[in-house]
Amino acid sequence: MRGVAYDRFGDLDVLELRDDLPEPPVGPDTVLVRVHAAGVNPVDMGIRAGGLRSFFPHRFPIVPGWDVAGVVEAAGPAVVDFAPGDEVFGYVRRDDVQWGTQAEFVPAPQRCLAHKPESLSFAEAGALPLAGLTAYQALTEALEVGEGDRVLVHRAAGGVGFNAVQIAVALGAHVIGTASPRNHGFLRDAGAAECIDYSAGPVSEQLSEPVDAVLDLIGGDALADAPKQLRAGGRLASVVDPGVRDLGGRYVFVRPERHDLEELGRMADAGQLRVPIARAFPLERTADAQRLVAEGHVRGKVVVTVP
Repeated sequence: MRGVAYDRFGDLDVLELRDDLPEPPVGPDTVLVRVHAAGVNPVDMGIRAGGLRSFFPHRFPIVPGWDVAGVVEAAGPAVVDFAPGDEVFGYVRRDDVQWGTQAEFVPAPQRCLAHKPESLSFAEAGALPLAGLTAYQALTEALEVGEGDRVLVHRAAGGVGFNAVQIAVALGAHVIGTASPRNHGFLRDAGAAECIDYSAGPVSEQLSEPVDAVLDLIGGDALADAPKQLRAGGRLASVVDPGVRDLGGRYVFVRPERHDLEELGRMADAGQLRVPIARAFPLERTADAQRLVAEGHVRGKVVVTVP
């Protein structure tokens, strides 16, 4: 199998384009997906550096990537919802780290997949799952956002944040996003009612009034300021710092969930959720894709495409 892989933890130079990767296993409840596009996320660099060794078993060679969009090549005998030829997308976070999505094929447990939204290209669908699921689960489960809530999204122009703005708007919320001034128009196009310059001082001092819910995507000083941003009884969630629990909030670690993927697809097909692609790289330039994401100033998503 052709794909990008690495045999040791390290920097970008450990990534290799290989033609000799072993054929992936297809278990009874597993779907083998022929990859068309794979999203690139900051966690890919964290795994490559060995940052998740204490959380998941790792087996070399490791193919990076958890986001995928493609076509079902084969399905295990216990799979009932997918068949060869189906277009799918998903968040392929298995129980171990080895078979990632930046290769010709990826073995995906059926719980990790849903049918691809008709309105999205493979590149857009491949960029959506991890960031979209993170935003959706934080907003609907941890923060219980509903009609009329005032919701503050930190780092709203990033991958998770931009999805969170759109999803919160679809849930009926009044959304306030923090971003640099150059991204304020970008956020208003997504439905943000207000935009705040995070570099202009504590956000709590810039709010016209406290909010019902805060989604922290930064940590640090922004999270420390969060209790002052909330009204009495408000809700707080963070996807970057488990220490949010010490502030009475919820820590969110995204999980594969077909129902949630289907909801993201429904929102996309209803015109409530769009996925801007900042740049698409061919598979052989996966290192360049990771480098761009690591710089941290991308507006939209970065994907790797597999011919």
